[in-house]
Amino acid sequence: MRQVCWAFPAVLLVIGPGAASAQTVDAGRGGLPLHVPSGYDAAAPAPLIVLLHGYTSSGAGQDTYMQVSALKDAYGFILVAPDGTREAGGNRPRFWNASAACCNFGGSEVDDVAYLAGLIDAITADYAVDDKRVYLFGHSNGGFMSYRMAHEHGGAIAAIASLAGADQSRSRPAPPEPVHVLQIHGTADTVIPYEGGSLRGEAVPGAKAGVENWAAHNGCAAAGVDSGALDLDGGLDGRETDVRRYTDGCRPGGSAELWTIAGGGHVPALSAQFTRLVVEWLLGHPKP
Repeated sequence: MRQVCWAFPAVLLVIGPGAASAQTVDAGRGGLPLHVPSGYDAAAPAPLIVLLHGYTSSGAGQDTYMQVSALKDAYGFILVAPDGTREAGGNRPRFWNASAACCNFGGSEVDDVAYLAGLIDAITADYAVDDKRVYLFGHSNGGFMSYRMAHEHGGAIAAIASLAGADQSRSRPAPPEPVHVLQIHGTADTVIPYEGGSLRGEAVPGAKAGVENWAAHNGCAAAGVDSGALDLDGGLDGRETDVRRYTDGCRPGGSAELWTIAGGGHVPALSAQFTRLVVEWLLGHPKP
């Protein structure tokens, strides 16, 4: 399972002009940069996106890869990209304690659900955040963590997007409140296989099965609808990504969607429009 490792280069946070760009937030693990749009107005609550890194990476590294903060001014959202805790040994990689499968390899008792819920509360206490537009966007281990938050804090989260992550490995009942779910997954992913498998002896559903499970959680009709194609992987030719939506009959505030990157790997070469399309999807799925 240690093949999950990858690393993104460290990044120097460059603070632009204006006080809004230099904000920080501390939810108990030290200060984090808080990316606030230049047009922020306390009289007009803004969406909040929480970006969750993959195993071994960091919040800054994940943003370097996905460039979410670069869109904050154009779309008017607040962004925070927190760090998971570090393992005790080796190179002390960061991880999220998301599920039995991924990626708490050292048996830590750290409560990342409480930390992330507290982080959201800390931001909403000091900034005007639209409580109907709080979103999580996670990669791999961060995707696992996003699903866990949707299960356990669905009342506060409008939608999640997961790239190369997976739902919890054990069956759970539907959360009390629906959550919009987007799974993005490459068919050539050898770390978290598209068709599913087993990690550390724990069953992990495939991308389609996981999305269908969330469609059921959200009360949607079992049959999804093919809805066109996108160009998400800059290393593959053409519109390589098929879109399948589960939106019929859903409870208000819930839906499910699968973007399948044909030939895509675990860390795809993101196209120029990848992050913009994900951000637009998130912002387009508020709570009712």
